[in-house]
Amino acid sequence: MFETLKNIGSRVDADYFDIRYEKKNETKIVFEGKELTELSSNSTDGYVLRVLVDGGLASIAFTRLEDAEQAIKQVRENARLIARSTEKKVVFAPVDIKKDRFTPSLNQDPRKLSIDEKLELTRHYNEIPLQEKKIATTHIGYLEVSREKYFISSEGAEIAEDLVTTRINGMITSRDGNLIQTVRVGIGGADGFARLRNQEGQFEKKTSIAIQLLNAEPIPAGIYNVILNQGMAGVFTHEAFGHFSEADLIEDNPSMREKMRLNARLGSEILNIKDDPTIPNQLGFYKYDDEGVEARPVQLLKNGVLAGRLHSRRTATVFGEEANGHCVAEDFRYAPIIRMGTIFIEPGPFSFEQLLEELGNGFYIIDARGGQTSGENFTFGAQYGYVVKNGKINQIVRDINITGNLYRTLMNISMIGNDLELCQIGGCGKGQLNIRSCNGSPHILIKEVVIGGV
Repeated sequence: MFETLKNIGSRVDADYFDIRYEKKNETKIVFEGKELTELSSNSTDGYVLRVLVDGGLASIAFTRLEDAEQAIKQVRENARLIARSTEKKVVFAPVDIKKDRFTPSLNQDPRKLSIDEKLELTRHYNEIPLQEKKIATTHIGYLEVSREKYFISSEGAEIAEDLVTTRINGMITSRDGNLIQTVRVGIGGADGFARLRNQEGQFEKKTSIAIQLLNAEPIPAGIYNVILNQGMAGVFTHEAFGHFSEADLIEDNPSMREKMRLNARLGSEILNIKDDPTIPNQLGFYKYDDEGVEARPVQLLKNGVLAGRLHSRRTATVFGEEANGHCVAEDFRYAPIIRMGTIFIEPGPFSFEQLLEELGNGFYIIDARGGQTSGENFTFGAQYGYVVKNGKINQIVRDINITGNLYRTLMNISMIGNDLELCQIGGCGKGQLNIRSCNGSPHILIKEVVIGGV
């Protein structure tokens, strides 16, 4: 494939170009209740060509090799038009030029397993909640996505890397009369099919929660001290803080650039946040981004002070900082954009029991279920929670929304647990879908959180 890409590149007249070819395979299995509603496998492939001409950067996607000549002509003309129409000339930050072939180590490569085996495992997990009378329905599916990627650039880069993602996830819905409760469940990762096996406990636990929520009381609205579990704290870190660490989202926003300036104090001095795509065997792992830049960890927040941000080669130049391998595309249809890899709050020294003791009275909030951000303000729903009295977990509660200001919330983080967990099911919809976007956290204690309830 490298020779094919080089042949295309030999016809490109530009200050810089890169070409990415991908072959993408996807397998989907979906159950709606007892019914199998989808069973599909498909394979697609294509090319993305980016060129830089006189400071104008343009990209084009095409799927047939015979369309390369027309694509080259079109994208060069687009780059020239952009160059003539903008005062912001694109300059790529210098990076180490790599020649590498990277194949991840997988514990049972799903590409080598039969679809029958994948179907039966998905069916098995789907049947666990359906055995309970109070479970009205399920929506459980298997998703497998493999991307075989090849990248070359006019600077001499030649990189090949495979990304393989598997998961079984969905929703379990309980009903009692007119009251309906839904709980999300998910297992998966990027290190092989073996991760999906022997996970009955996850589906049994979430089935039990869905049933318990039928007898749960709605949470009373107010301002409380709370503990967020790893899932809820991880989503908060990704959504409320992480996106402001992506340089392209604050680049043309003067007020946010001022607030997110390096060395600005944004949070409690005990708070450290990192994005690290290089952690092996995790959902967010990759070795090279889609600009051919080797991924590396980035310390975003150090003792509450902003220490870094995520970059493409273009924004690294704009901000006068270094490129760090965080420019990722959904697949061959797209040029890459800045994305988080694995973002997480680093663990502190305290056990969960110590956090409960320090909390005393408040709420223990568990797992996110949607939400939104508006500038520095956020609102997230939680799947469920528990009342905490005198440091002990009590009755389950539902209908939970937490609302706040990012910076005030970061300042109010008063205690961090030692029990870091990274998510198995990720995803981010910024511009393009990134199913491998990963987040995590230990348990954290936050003071004075606004909770909307009844």
